[in-house]
Amino acid sequence: MTEQRLRPRVRDPKAVPVAGADDHLPAVDPAELTADALRRRFADAADWTPELTGDGRAFEREFRAASVLVPLVQRDDGLHVLLTQRTDHLHDHAGQISFPGGRADEGDADEVATALRETEEEIGLARRHIEVIGRLPIYTTITCYHVTPVVALVRPPFELALDAFEVAEAFEVPLQYLMTPAHHRRHLFELDGDKRQFLSMPFRRSTGEGEREYFIWGATAAMLRNLYRFLAR
Repeated sequence: MTEQRLRPRVRDPKAVPVAGADDHLPAVDPAELTADALRRRFADAADWTPELTGDGRAFEREFRAASVLVPLVQRDDGLHVLLTQRTDHLHDHAGQISFPGGRADEGDADEVATALRETEEEIGLARRHIEVIGRLPIYTTITCYHVTPVVALVRPPFELALDAFEVAEAFEVPLQYLMTPAHHRRHLFELDGDKRQFLSMPFRRSTGEGEREYFIWGATAAMLRNLYRFLAR
């Protein structure tokens, strides 16, 4: 099977029709989105079933281990998710919104070590600011990765140093916004004769050049949706 066949086929996700938003689902109670509440929830992470397990298929290629950090920054107005926008020239997921992270190295002790190392390499977030509180189930990607999302609290103040080759920008989105399904949109499309769908969570914020939209979709949106299901129990 060729490398081209392994690549995602959705080239312009914004152009894929929106079937609807999930405003019928309740938002997570803000009281459950504090640092202490999240520590308690992950300490008592009873068995649960994630809604989305991945978009990878049975390719003729081994899946590789990877980890991402889901960094929850403790701001005065609540927790914010720290996200990155990848540079446009990368081989996989160019230009997309993602969590900091990447593939496992032989020297990594475990999934957490991979997430912390990759985060420090990509955005310069020092480990002394990071408190790991738990993990979400593995998510498989169409680019043949088994990705472990490692959830962590991040203590300001901190400074970032972006790897200009991989990361175009780092920005924050309020966790409450992402844990409100009214902001989760479902896109439907057809691929190889099969009906498929993906989630997006567009976020707008004001910048020095006016309002800008950050189009969160694909694996990043799916892992955030699984976090919603975990917290909304």
